[in-house]
Amino acid sequence: MKTLLTTTALLLGCSSIASAEGVLQLYNWGNYTSPELLTKFEKETGIKVTVTDFDSNDTALAKIEAGGHGFDLVVPSANYVPIWVEKGLVTEFDMSKLSNHGNIAPEWKDVAWDPGRKFSIPWQWGSTGVAVNTKVYGGDINTSNVFLNVPDELKGKINVVPEMNDIVSMAVMWAGGEPCSEDTEVLKKARDALLAAKPDWISMDYGATEKLSNNDWAASVNWNGSTMRARIANPDVAYGYPKEGYPLFMDSVMLLKDAQNVEEAYKFLDFIMVPENAAMISAFARYANGISGSEAFMPEDMKTAPEVVIPEEFKAAGVFLPTCTGKAQEYVTAIWTELQK
Repeated sequence: MKTLLTTTALLLGCSSIASAEGVLQLYNWGNYTSPELLTKFEKETGIKVTVTDFDSNDTALAKIEAGGHGFDLVVPSANYVPIWVEKGLVTEFDMSKLSNHGNIAPEWKDVAWDPGRKFSIPWQWGSTGVAVNTKVYGGDINTSNVFLNVPDELKGKINVVPEMNDIVSMAVMWAGGEPCSEDTEVLKKARDALLAAKPDWISMDYGATEKLSNNDWAASVNWNGSTMRARIANPDVAYGYPKEGYPLFMDSVMLLKDAQNVEEAYKFLDFIMVPENAAMISAFARYANGISGSEAFMPEDMKTAPEVVIPEEFKAAGVFLPTCTGKAQEYVTAIWTELQK
């Protein structure tokens, strides 16, 4: 999930998406893959990795469903993992090729979206909240009112990331409901709030890390790791956990059914479950990971960072988004479609 998103590819030794011995094609969120990790992997294995960026779960899913993509591994969010499995787009792991599978932390091994971790390996996890420049706005930032009832100081200065399930779920929780709700009264309240607030937003875009850092935006609905990176560059940036409810996510790596570089993919999957390597992933993008023992290798500033360590008073408000199906997904899509007009 979740930082400055681009459409460019990070190329390490491979100039095009193709099948070849000793190469690997990774399809991941933008600005989310540690270059140092890839360099270390290439040194140890001789396998050159090409990373191609996507900007949302829906973009990634549509790309793979269309076929002809050439990717081996993809990194969807937890609530999308069951969709990939159900559609037959990914392969169940051959555990004999994953000697480090036992390094997955117990709390992340038997998860609702992938019991036993048969289809996915943890990449990073975090939350979606509100990032605010506290020099511009000094009020309460631990509320979705920051973007649903935009304070005067932030009008025309706040961005909302265009990630459908996150934004609609935050509005539904603010309205008193639960993600994937089919309560039409709650859904109407959420929809009306989003539509009424939109004129006060400067944009619905990605790129919060840079734009919060350089004061292009004074606030944004944003992901925690991206916000930490922005705060390091601009100490006025702070991260809020909406008390009405906010999404938690875990992005995980999955092996595509039509992967061409399968052995290389298994080597990479096993590599990222080594604690020191998992810590490299976190050190770059500034999110927690799901590998036991990685804590010893994590940057010191992440061990107490307010964007990474959820304050006790806001822990209960965090919710892993379920996979909306049927009528619930129709409602979410309808609200989102109306918001895009």
